[in-house]
Amino acid sequence: MFRQGDILIQPVADEAVPDTARGLPAAPRDGRGRMVLALGEATGHTHAVQAPGALHRSGHPFVPDYLHLPSGGRLVHEEHAPIALPTGWYRVIRQREYTPGAVRMVAD
Repeated sequence: MFRQGDILIQPVADEAVPDTARGLPAAPRDGRGRMVLALGEATGHTHAVQAPGALHRSGHPFVPDYLHLPSGGRLVHEEHAPIALPTGWYRVIRQREYTPGAVRMVAD
């Protein structure tokens, strides 16, 4: 597993990737050609992957996204050291927090 700030990336076996994730369209890349996993609400900094591949967004904040890196890649962020990611499929999970009356995504 890999963690960078409020993002957790878990390797997933190819056969464990749900067909619903494979059928999702690839998320668009940002202006620098990166796949943005999470955008910092306060700072504007991003957790992003620089690599060929695809990020399949679930569209629901509490359902993981899936990342496919056929050649591996690098997870980058302005305030964290880069992390090398090997070839494969990954589940991308955003950290959540409890507040009285609600569960919400951690704001950065």
